[in-house]
Amino acid sequence: MSVDRTEVLRSAAALLSRKATATMDEVARAAGIGRATLHRHFAGRDALVRALEELGIQELEAALEAARLDEGPADEAVRRLIGEVQPVAPLLSFLVTENQLFEGDQQNEGWERLDARVAGLFRRGQEQGVFRIDLTPAWLCEAFYGLIGSGAWAVADGRVAAKDFPYMIAELLLGGARRSVEK
Repeated sequence: MSVDRTEVLRSAAALLSRKATATMDEVARAAGIGRATLHRHFAGRDALVRALEELGIQELEAALEAARLDEGPADEAVRRLIGEVQPVAPLLSFLVTENQLFEGDQQNEGWERLDARVAGLFRRGQEQGVFRIDLTPAWLCEAFYGLIGSGAWAVADGRVAAKDFPYMIAELLLGGARRSVEK
């Protein structure tokens, strides 16, 4: 029987997004394969997490493309981005808690590319006069990731309806990021 590596990764992502401490045995069961088969594809948890990181970065890059970040006012682009990121939010939430991905000199350069694009969107909004200039684009980028992760956990836990995810995150993020016009 041929095993679809991408489907195994998606099963692992779904499980680990709900239970970050799941064992390799639990991941194998969730994917409907044996532990030996899982280990043929991923030598251990670290290899699995690194593969999930690649998947997450690819999916987040696809969301950035689909959101058309360079079109229209920056705040509208942020709203589109939140909607496009929602499907990958649980995986992103898991990945940002995996410290080994961000320690040392082996950090995946994909994170820098993603950060540069999201921060660039906030910088563009500052240049347009839409976003506050006292908050750095890097900080707004971190706030974006934090809210996406928290929102994913709240949806998974049943505290927030999935349909409310984009609205709630956009309102909180943009409410704090928008430049107020003083009269």
